[in-house]
Amino acid sequence: MTEEDPTGEISDIEDRIERLAEIAERCRKFILASKIAIGGGAALLLVTILGPFGFGQTAALGSIALVLGGIVSLGSNISTLRQTDEAISAAEARRSALIGSIDLRLVADAPMKLV
Repeated sequence: MTEEDPTGEISDIEDRIERLAEIAERCRKFILASKIAIGGGAALLLVTILGPFGFGQTAALGSIALVLGGIVSLGSNISTLRQTDEAISAAEARRSALIGSIDLRLVADAPMKLV
């Protein structure tokens, strides 16, 4: 690959952007699951503490673990998503710069041939 022909590097960057987009989508799914876990754990804890069912200490500990696990997962995936979005932005900027460096030629308007 030469500096005069950056198409290979552009192709590699596009592949990287696709992989990063998949990672970002996976993070978004985990963020949603984490929020559901936090909400479900909080609801279970409230039902355990205030509810007439008397689920007991095991349910209370499980709900606390669910909330804490959800918080940890949420924070981790938000951080990963931010880093991935920054990497995507940097790759897109590099791709745009490479595309801008290509010496494009304009094709003159020519009459169209109908077959």
